[in-house]
Amino acid sequence: MKLHDLQPSSGSHEPSRRVGRGHGSGRGKTAGRGTKGQKSRAGGGIPAWFEGGQTPLHIRTPKLHGFKNRFRVEYAGVNLARLTEAAAGTLITPDVLKHDGLLRDRKTRQLPVKILGGGDAPKGVTIHAHAFTRSALAKLSAAGSTAQRISWPEGNPVDEAAEAAEAASIEARDSAKADARARGKAKRKAARGGAPAPSGAPAKGSAATATVDTADAEAESADMEPTAETEPAEETEPTAAAEVAEETEPTAAAEVAAAAETTAEPQPTADAESEVEP
Repeated sequence: MKLHDLQPSSGSHEPSRRVGRGHGSGRGKTAGRGTKGQKSRAGGGIPAWFEGGQTPLHIRTPKLHGFKNRFRVEYAGVNLARLTEAAAGTLITPDVLKHDGLLRDRKTRQLPVKILGGGDAPKGVTIHAHAFTRSALAKLSAAGSTAQRISWPEGNPVDEAAEAAEAASIEARDSAKADARARGKAKRKAARGGAPAPSGAPAKGSAATATVDTADAEAESADMEPTAETEPAEETEPTAAAEVAEETEPTAAAEVAAAAETTAEPQPTADAESEVEP
């Protein structure tokens, strides 16, 4: 096989459609675009969201503004006014309320029951419900009735003391974490040199702090090493230029000055020579 023998497999490449090449091609004249109109024009087209002029879907769809709590619990509320006819010693449970038609029959899902404080409370009854409002608890307690909270969906009685202890432990743990964070922040601030004055220390700017600052400054000045101004000046060594100047021979100017001195010396005259000779 040679290079010119290579070719793609049959059917993998299809030639593009040739439009506008005469009537005999089947796609001549309008080239498959039809006669006139927005879609037949070059560069013309309709966006995908266009619906012919009516309000498009993305406009007529309501927007979800605001916040919806994902953990909100929906209750089926029952006011105390609907329980006033209950005789003393009666046990009222969600099943009893549903049997008597006091709860709305929901075929999709059942909701926990919450006793509301509307109306007068029945006397001497025991009510089991999943939640109570504060006003309902106050009215039931004043009427001598008992309110027992039950769990959802099991329906077991809830231990109020255990719940209070658990809440207290959680609160103590959170406060301990907050204290630990505060201590860590104070340590980091002290390490950076910006620690606040401890309790009992004199306030900043008072006479006591001024005296302490003066004493600290004197101690620091005593401990300081002698600076270049206080140290005796060391004998400077001769520089290279001075050494070179000492070692160099007299220059031409010095030689001229020496010659002038020699010429200025007085020569002995003939009279002086005669005086010297015997």
